[in-house]
Amino acid sequence: MPELLSDQDLGKALGGLPEWTKDEGALKRVVELDSFPQAIQVVNRVAEIAESDNHHPDIDIRWRTLTFRCSTHSAGGITPLDVSLAEEIDGVIEAIRST
Repeated sequence: MPELLSDQDLGKALGGLPEWTKDEGALKRVVELDSFPQAIQVVNRVAEIAESDNHHPDIDIRWRTLTFRCSTHSAGGITPLDVSLAEEIDGVIEAIRST
């Protein structure tokens, strides 16, 4: 099982994830896309990554606003797996926005 990040390591990780915050034991990002279809494109790509990584975020879809929460439930909080997934989610959002 992956180990929880220390407060110091979490602070460093958040320094590289400026759009993310710590929220109730998870990394959280809210993003608004240009359209509902674009938001669903992001969700679909993140779903593929999550399946491949066998590590799944919680995703809330509200029209074109997405809320991602990354937490390793088996560890009870934020681990390096969540930081990696957050970085991948950022890459998907950037790629979709630039098309």
